[in-house]
Amino acid sequence: MKNSTKTTPEHLYLDLLKRTLSFSLWPEPPLPVATFNYARPAWKRRVIAIAVRLAGAAGLEIVKPARVTAIEREEGTDWPLYADTMIGLRRLDNLQDCVESVLRDQVPGDLIETGVWRGGACIFMRGVLRAHGVDDRRVYVADSFQGLPAPDAEKYPHDAGDVHHLHRFLAVSEDQVRKNFERYGLLDEQVVFLKGWFRDTLPNAGIHALSVLRLDGDMYESTMDALNALYPKLSPGGYCIIDDYVLPNCRKAVDDYRLAHGIREPIRAIDPTSSYWRNGEAAPQ
Repeated sequence: MKNSTKTTPEHLYLDLLKRTLSFSLWPEPPLPVATFNYARPAWKRRVIAIAVRLAGAAGLEIVKPARVTAIEREEGTDWPLYADTMIGLRRLDNLQDCVESVLRDQVPGDLIETGVWRGGACIFMRGVLRAHGVDDRRVYVADSFQGLPAPDAEKYPHDAGDVHHLHRFLAVSEDQVRKNFERYGLLDEQVVFLKGWFRDTLPNAGIHALSVLRLDGDMYESTMDALNALYPKLSPGGYCIIDDYVLPNCRKAVDDYRLAHGIREPIRAIDPTSSYWRNGEAAPQ
């Protein structure tokens, strides 16, 4: 996390919000062994299920240590059990910089994240608007709220074999995300939920202009659907953030879209996983 020299109440609040959303103020508690049991081989699932059931009958829970390093939490490379975001502190810093930049430069448009998990990045965007007294921009919270889609390998060959849809850990209900907003006192009329697959919801969302477009769809299909529907609405001076640029199928979708539409703005790395660019920024000569 960047060392900020700003000590205004607004920035102190936002620093605390980042640390809280990322669960960086506390050590990660032990992880129940049943949490990711669905992803284990069948024989191991059965053994662990029996052990968990026997322990539960005795009023016990089987856990294992959660060895999360400061670097992992900084770069968002773990799947946290208690945090409200898994994007890490460096990506939260980047998100704050982008939102504050468009506010400072009066770049028109709302803010959106496509693929929100527990809602932490969207909660933070709403927090930035609240901290700066902005009441004329909305935060769109776009997700299926049932995990990722199964790959359509015929239409999107780059997604063939993708297993994100098998991870139930990634499926968080809309009701839970709303409750997370409420816990931070940030659920209001400036927060708009878009529930459903991106191909169905984003083209008809009624969004006129965007200043911050944050994509966290992991797959080629999810990334391309979001870019096709939303990038034409990104205002000059607005930011496009790609959370999963390190993933080959996501990167391919981004590169294909940029090539097809002649987008030459330089892509900058945020951390080893994520990248972003500013719409209309001159490419280096």
